[in-house]
Amino acid sequence: MKNTISHRVADFLKNFPPFNLLLQKDLEKLSEQISIIYKEKDSVIFTENEKTHDSFYVVHKGAVALKKNQKNVILDMCDEGDIFGLRPLLAQENYVMEASTYEESILYAVPIAVFKPYALENKEIGNFLIESYASNTKNPYSEVHKTNLYGEVLANETLSSDKELFDLQPVKYSKKIVTCSRSTTAKEIAKILTKKKVGAILIVDEMLPIGIITDKDLRNKIVSGDYPITTTAETIMTSPVITYSKKMTVTEAQMAMIKSNISYLCLTKDGTVNTKAVGILSKHDLMVSLGNNPAVLIKALKRTTKVKEIKPVRAQIMQLLQGYLDQNIPMTLITKIITELNDACVNRVIDLSLEKMNSAPPVKFAWLALGSQGRDEQMLHTDQDNAIVYENVSEVFKDETKAYFLKLATYINKGLFTIGYEYCPAEMMASNPKWCMSLEEWKSQVHYWINNPGKNEVLLSFIFFDYSLKYGDAEIVNQLSDSIFESVKANPIFYVHLVSGALQSPSPTGFFRQLLVEQDGANKDQFDIKRRALMPLTDAARVLILSHSVKSISNTAERFEKLAELEPQNSELYLSCSYSFKALLKFRTKQGLLHHDSGQFIALESLSKMEKIKLKRTFKTIKELQELISVRFNISNIV
Repeated sequence: MKNTISHRVADFLKNFPPFNLLLQKDLEKLSEQISIIYKEKDSVIFTENEKTHDSFYVVHKGAVALKKNQKNVILDMCDEGDIFGLRPLLAQENYVMEASTYEESILYAVPIAVFKPYALENKEIGNFLIESYASNTKNPYSEVHKTNLYGEVLANETLSSDKELFDLQPVKYSKKIVTCSRSTTAKEIAKILTKKKVGAILIVDEMLPIGIITDKDLRNKIVSGDYPITTTAETIMTSPVITYSKKMTVTEAQMAMIKSNISYLCLTKDGTVNTKAVGILSKHDLMVSLGNNPAVLIKALKRTTKVKEIKPVRAQIMQLLQGYLDQNIPMTLITKIITELNDACVNRVIDLSLEKMNSAPPVKFAWLALGSQGRDEQMLHTDQDNAIVYENVSEVFKDETKAYFLKLATYINKGLFTIGYEYCPAEMMASNPKWCMSLEEWKSQVHYWINNPGKNEVLLSFIFFDYSLKYGDAEIVNQLSDSIFESVKANPIFYVHLVSGALQSPSPTGFFRQLLVEQDGANKDQFDIKRRALMPLTDAARVLILSHSVKSISNTAERFEKLAELEPQNSELYLSCSYSFKALLKFRTKQGLLHHDSGQFIALESLSKMEKIKLKRTFKTIKELQELISVRFNISNIV
């Protein structure tokens, strides 16, 4: 058995990325060229602005601090298996920070010239090195590095497998567009559709789409006798026409048709009505593949007649989610598809619950999803957070109206439990009278929370500011949102309490970059990815978006992307926060599916070194983001 120094080096490196991506023979060959360096505590390895070395370094034992000399601020701490000093490999510049041993250390110096060919030949190795280089900057997802960061797989979240899912392929649409003017008569349109053997015609004005008429429209409006055959297109067309980009995937097209209950999509150059139409896509054009396809699942949901029949469909949704994650589909797309499917499940439960009631709702109402579902971030089976808001009624009908909606909410909450949504331990559910109220009662309740921001009130407002309409009347919700923003605007001190709450989340890492775990309880020694990583980003996004009075966006990643537009000076930070949040949500989802739970608590010993490194990289933006809101709202002088 060989026991040379180079073989011991290889045995160590093979456990850590990117060396674990090398073939054994290549790793052994590389190890022969690696130098072993011993450094006492506080020894400088390289200084800020020093000319770069001909090697980068791997920590074998000990710890190395990366810091700025002028401020003496430690930016990062490298421990066993971590690499640093990659600047000479990826940028022809002097070092921008100092590296010194925080404790007695043994380092491996890897020659740039020897290792570089492996990085160029192996895309995974190259991507990892670029990530690691970026992670030692102030902002690992900065605009400066965007052309090099992560490689295509991580930066653009493109497919990593050659085996792509059919329903995520680009749609095939007809480029032979049939058009007419707004003055064309229904009789002429019928002749055109028959001659061209198509089912829809676009109405255009100066080549831009302004409406659409389908053969179904002719049946429902002309053949039925509602309009004479001489009626012009302008009178019977559906307008404005719903347009999308020609770069749609099969799944996106299916979901768009289902959501808007239409059979044709107009595809334009940039996806809006402001550019020329380039194609028409019909439901007939979409070949629905067998298996776990979103459109198939939606149809299955519509066929259910009992709540218990929805549960197996939800199980199929989870299988679909696993398939998308395995294929490394972009998290943005996964979130949209799974959210639409989960919403469809909830809506079906509500429809079936309404059928159980002895009468129709006495007034208009809205079913609100709160918390993660309200933010369209609920991928896994978690507990319920919901509410009902209904139209105001006179004092005479107040009690019976509330009784009706409480009974309905009880059916709905029970139905959601049946299909896999646990009851909320804190009873933040519509079947609780405190979460089932009229519009005026809700306005009064939220106004109280905002004007009396104690600990409980801030917590309640946190969850309620993330609501989204899932079923019912949108106008009621709009009125409630307007009232909330008026109250917040009139009480600027409320932001301070929101910021204070947002800064209460425990730190994800300790001084030595180790992931901090729970010290006691049922989840002792496990890492809480929800409280320590996701919540700080969610809470900060909420505070910042509220300060801009933006009421139409509840999703955390989308909030950060909107903030990047509203605050160009901070766009780099906000975009990195959006990326980090999606990466963390993807990580939690994978862990939840793997262990058949919510994915909130993670056993660190089950993670590989690479998984831990990826987790830590997402934490860099949290500290900078919290510093930003602390300064902006002057929180340090108040708390």
